[in-house]
Amino acid sequence: MIRVLIVDDQPLIRSGFRALLEIEDDIEVVGEAADGAEGVALARRLLPDIALVDVQMPFVDGIEATRRIAADPALSGVHVVILTNYGFDEYVFDALRAGAAGFLVKDIRPDDFLHAVRVAARGDALLAPSITRKLIDRYVTQPPRPEPGPALAGLTNREREAVALVAQGLSNDQIATRLVISPVTAKTHVNRAMTKLRARDRAQLVVFAYESGLVTPRSS
Repeated sequence: MIRVLIVDDQPLIRSGFRALLEIEDDIEVVGEAADGAEGVALARRLLPDIALVDVQMPFVDGIEATRRIAADPALSGVHVVILTNYGFDEYVFDALRAGAAGFLVKDIRPDDFLHAVRVAARGDALLAPSITRKLIDRYVTQPPRPEPGPALAGLTNREREAVALVAQGLSNDQIATRLVISPVTAKTHVNRAMTKLRARDRAQLVVFAYESGLVTPRSS
């Protein structure tokens, strides 16, 4: 059973998502919150698998709520999915940096929304190749941050290759095909890289790959 917490300041949005989720046999809505502070408190109490968090809320917004959840070791199993009205923008990238597993636009089709919740619950990033390209076009062309040389040095060559392919939006099966290895081995390389880089999920690997210079717009 996938346990979901909904954090949004609009009651109509919360009730709409709840109605959509609760008709599914494998999904349970365990709570609702109207702002980020309440959402973080409920996440600590309820330990959901997924926290659907609106990016713009009064008092404590979605980015700060994501940051607090990501910084709490007790909430390491909570995957934050940012909800936005505007598609990919600077708020979404800030949320990814803060620790979000991905994002959804609120006008998403119901079937796609349910699929995305299940994808996030598996620990996969909600970053399709088209979204990754927008990330490159709008943010990665900025000067990279002067880090993290030592972190890159700690990865094996295969782990670097796996992270670079994650940053291009490839799944474990696609990485396996590209590197001519088994899917299990591909997953092992990705998981080991996440552990070494202290990344919560694949979305964090995407941010790391571009900010560290492991992948550049020209190489993607």
